[in-house]
Amino acid sequence: MEPLRELLGSNHQQTLEFFLVGLREVSAPDVDRDELLYNASVLAHFAQSSTQSTDDLPTPAHLGAVFDAYVLDTSMREDSGMMETAGAQCLLLAGYFEDQMRRRHTIRWYADLGAGFYRRAAATESQARKARLLRAMGSHFESWRQRHAQLSRELRDRPYLLGPPPIM
Repeated sequence: MEPLRELLGSNHQQTLEFFLVGLREVSAPDVDRDELLYNASVLAHFAQSSTQSTDDLPTPAHLGAVFDAYVLDTSMREDSGMMETAGAQCLLLAGYFEDQMRRRHTIRWYADLGAGFYRRAAATESQARKARLLRAMGSHFESWRQRHAQLSRELRDRPYLLGPPPIM
């Protein structure tokens, strides 16, 4: 059973590397390294988070949930961490899950909203390096959103991620 568990299981490092390689493949060679790593970590985090989590902030299942949590409820506007989370959720849903969300939501509007969340997070972030990264995410949100969508499509179009078992 252990070899099967190793084949099917993945830890955070493996998941991060998976998305890092994928994003690198859909990005220009001169893409900012910190932004690339940040985006891979966003995808890795959400790949290992449940929409039904009770231990941590659950991953929203659709963009309407992001609207309800961060636009209708204005209590978190000065909380850098929550604004970063809101931006990351918009990036995931409007980017990686663009094709699924497009039927019910205006992707461009949510992309603008996500960029705004990142800019707000940067404005209230106390650490200068992180504030710069969050500002960059706000400025480059649309290009990262498009890369996430492209990566999602490319992964979906691959017939097999795991090769067939060897014939004995």
